[in-house]
Amino acid sequence: MKTPLQANCCAIAGLAALCAVAGNAAFAQSAFPTRNVQVIVPYPPGGSIDVITRAVTVRLAEIWGRNVVVDNRPGASGMIGTEIAIRAEPDGHTLLGHTSSYPATAAVREKLPFDPARAIVPVGMFARAPMILAVHPSVPAKTVRELVALAKKNPGTLNYSSSGTGGNNHFSGALFAAAAGVKMTHIPYKGIAPAVTALAAGEVELVIASAAAVNPQLRANRIRALAVTSAEPTSLLPGLPAIAQSGVPGYTYELWWGMFAPAGISSERVGVINAAINKALASPEMKKFLDGESAEAWVVPMSQFAELLPKEIERYKKAAALAGVTAQ
Repeated sequence: MKTPLQANCCAIAGLAALCAVAGNAAFAQSAFPTRNVQVIVPYPPGGSIDVITRAVTVRLAEIWGRNVVVDNRPGASGMIGTEIAIRAEPDGHTLLGHTSSYPATAAVREKLPFDPARAIVPVGMFARAPMILAVHPSVPAKTVRELVALAKKNPGTLNYSSSGTGGNNHFSGALFAAAAGVKMTHIPYKGIAPAVTALAAGEVELVIASAAAVNPQLRANRIRALAVTSAEPTSLLPGLPAIAQSGVPGYTYELWWGMFAPAGISSERVGVINAAINKALASPEMKKFLDGESAEAWVVPMSQFAELLPKEIERYKKAAALAGVTAQ
């Protein structure tokens, strides 16, 4: 028979063991990452989401002390890579770099093998920025007003490229045509990089895309910028007028980029990843990088994550109706 002292010692030892187990479990839950992290980008290399995601992952690798590998999985306007990410274990070791093209595409897809509003969840936003309206040098228009006049004089003959049907470049071009009262022809490509390359090659006459996507061709003088899609001129893109103030009143369009994870990821793990992303965005290197891409860091509170995609998809559905973009 145990003495009271022996009984107390046993109880204390048992409690210590239980605390150790609980502590180890909590550490296992909070320790992240435990291996290299894969970040799927569902578009080809060279586009804005690819460029920005790679910049962020460099900082994340430094913060976590693990390799953070970008894996481009393009196709179906970003839906192929998205579905691959959705099937991954929701532990944060497979993430998804995405852009506002995703809710735009989801808004005009009648049938998808997953719920686009709920199958992925944000873990952190990267940046936001207006877009640039750019034309091929052979286009005689030097201003938005002249471009609109040219389009009205030659209905349907001006072609604009995009990253794919239902993406940001498609929506922004369709909304521009609707707001300007002109008819233009949409030419989809498999990503914004080939869409901008097509513009530089003279395959199409114009594109509305991010500065990250068009800057290399602008700097090489292969394409020409006319205006920005913000409501007013912006310090992010100095020297360019706003489309809304240059002949198409009321026209605005803004991009965003961010990181997502498969649904089912724990809120604790989202918090860990979100803190690392926000730390990366606060670094001087990222500030300098985003300045160079004519974008600004966009930190969204975690309390807004749950409804971010549902609200964005609904907003794009209304935009699709206004622009006459039909469901696929």
